[in-house]
Amino acid sequence: MNDHRAIGARLWVIVVALGFGLTTARAEQANAIADNFPGTAFETITPEAAGWSAEQLAAAKSWSLQIAPAAAVMIVQHGRVVAEWGDTATKSNLHSIRKSLLSALYGNAVEKHLIDPTATIGSLGIDDNDPGLTEIEKTATVVDLLKARSGVYHAALYETPGMAKRRPARGSHPPGTFWYYNNWDFNALGTIYEQATKQSIFDAFDQQIAHPIGMQDYVASDGQYVSGKESEHRAYPIRMSARDLARFALLYLHEGRWKDRQLVPASWVRESTQAYSQAYTDAGPGLGYAYLWWTGFITEMGAPVVKMPPGSFEGIGYEGQWAFVIPALDLVIIHRINSDFPHKREPDFRQMGRLLWLILTAAGDKDAGPDISLAHATGQRLDGEALKAALSGKTLVFGRNLERGPRAWPTRADGTTSVLVGPEREERFTGTWRIDDRSRYCRTLNDPTDSAEHCFVVVVNGATVKLFDGEGLMRFDMRAE
Repeated sequence: MNDHRAIGARLWVIVVALGFGLTTARAEQANAIADNFPGTAFETITPEAAGWSAEQLAAAKSWSLQIAPAAAVMIVQHGRVVAEWGDTATKSNLHSIRKSLLSALYGNAVEKHLIDPTATIGSLGIDDNDPGLTEIEKTATVVDLLKARSGVYHAALYETPGMAKRRPARGSHPPGTFWYYNNWDFNALGTIYEQATKQSIFDAFDQQIAHPIGMQDYVASDGQYVSGKESEHRAYPIRMSARDLARFALLYLHEGRWKDRQLVPASWVRESTQAYSQAYTDAGPGLGYAYLWWTGFITEMGAPVVKMPPGSFEGIGYEGQWAFVIPALDLVIIHRINSDFPHKREPDFRQMGRLLWLILTAAGDKDAGPDISLAHATGQRLDGEALKAALSGKTLVFGRNLERGPRAWPTRADGTTSVLVGPEREERFTGTWRIDDRSRYCRTLNDPTDSAEHCFVVVVNGATVKLFDGEGLMRFDMRAE
């Protein structure tokens, strides 16, 4: 496997600090990964003793409970719990983080030569129900599936409605040429693994990882298969507690080593957690996709989000499941929502980005990006008529770094507006704008997926116009032309 990063925890962190261009502040923070592993239970340490800001950490907890009151959160640095809240012991569905667990099992199977990542799925006998795979689709390799670049857009089990809606047309992209977050790839990988190893995913994970790292709650029966008529390839959801997921994240923080045992090849951990595709670039740069892991974080969605230390990666699952691994700070952050019970809508990227920003700054990271809260905005909040006069006849422009950017919103004097996309300013939607009785800018579009009115608090600073949502987060950083 490609071993392009430095070998060993200390050297690896130095390479991250220097080779990836960490700022001086982060380079000073980038210490070797502490050789500290939990025993039967995690050790805890007070934030003050860990060198964290207790005040900022309290702000992180408050924000977490605001955006996801039922969340279970664990923050583990140097192998010890700095803070936790919520129910960290109850097992619930990991949703798509199941894929990161499978990636670890693949590392072991590849090392044992049970699976050849360069093998085509056709050579492995992989097909699907009618309409079956084409000869071109069968040329996709195992590593194409690991990267979510198979080009196989057959119906898949356990898709969210959004995934099914975004699925490209069959044959639209040859294997290896296009990234699409594809449950067909992930489920077929489960089939390939079990055929090659003659073992269930759930038993293999229990024996190879869960038991050796001392998971407190996981048993093989916490996994189950989902079958259906859409596809021959079963999904394999797994239930796990937050504290057990924290152990798995720590295993990857240590490049697959637990105490004196190498449970997953270090070379595989490095190879499987580097980005091979940029994901969702229409929302902004920064988020990448590896082998069933994500890397980095979206840095711009109309306004700054959070700057993750280089080398960071994470598992992400539907309904608010996150497992962040941040080697530069020897840090693991777990965020879980038990989807068995009703809860607020899962936090979006900007809300999670705010939580990350609060946690990173509580840890003393000076390079996590600007504070995008309304409380720290510089500029002037104009009253209704003054705000209307300031915006009327202007065009608000943002997102020059976005794919198909920039975006422009003309705020015409007659109360109409548009969404214009790209350098050619192609009109995507039309709509109306107004200033409401709370001196907020409100906009309604003829977008069939979102025709609701959205209102924002506006802070004006010269030609800069910043829009803040109802939670006080900057949503758009714009320039008036």
